[in-house]
Amino acid sequence: MPDEGLLLDQVKIALGPRPLVSLTARVAPGEVLTVMGPSGSGKSTLLAYIGGFLDPAFAASGHVSVAGEEITALPAEDRHAGILFQDPLLFPHMTVAGNLVFAIPPSVRGRVARRAIADDALAGVGLGGLGDRDPDTLSGGQKARVALARVLVSGPRLLLLDEPFSKLDADLRQQTRELVFVKARSSALPVVLVTHDEADATAAGGPVVRLG
Repeated sequence: MPDEGLLLDQVKIALGPRPLVSLTARVAPGEVLTVMGPSGSGKSTLLAYIGGFLDPAFAASGHVSVAGEEITALPAEDRHAGILFQDPLLFPHMTVAGNLVFAIPPSVRGRVARRAIADDALAGVGLGGLGDRDPDTLSGGQKARVALARVLVSGPRLLLLDEPFSKLDADLRQQTRELVFVKARSSALPVVLVTHDEADATAAGGPVVRLG
């Protein structure tokens, strides 16, 4: 169906007189659009526009639609974009499971039900039984998996990846990358990945846009 997935329609972003982004693209459910370019070329700025948190210093136009619904004018919290950054950004004052429970939509009622969803999600990323751990006791790769699980339990409609693999060593990077892309495919989520790494683009297997 042509309305499925993510549509970026004539998206243009500029900083003052300097144009940064001019893009029309369609990302199918489970597909990864990789956006590459040097620092300052507008990669993360494009993610901010899609996610609804673009700094007002930038001038932007164009339309963003998910599954046929225009979301360009919606506030960030109503766009339901799952976002992974370079750092996992786990809440240090919560347990591992607590980090996930926090992200579960409020429509899911009851402490037991919410904890069960969190535990299932942790098992789904290979971290079953670690729900009561302090996030600071986890390895870098484990923290990245918790961040992914937290995004998935939030019920996102699309995934925005801002170089989330860049701080992992080579082996962990490959494992985490594969896990993220497999989860995106199984959840039928359109994905926009920003990266400097050609290996990320190759692993993503989808179209590549180069900025700058």
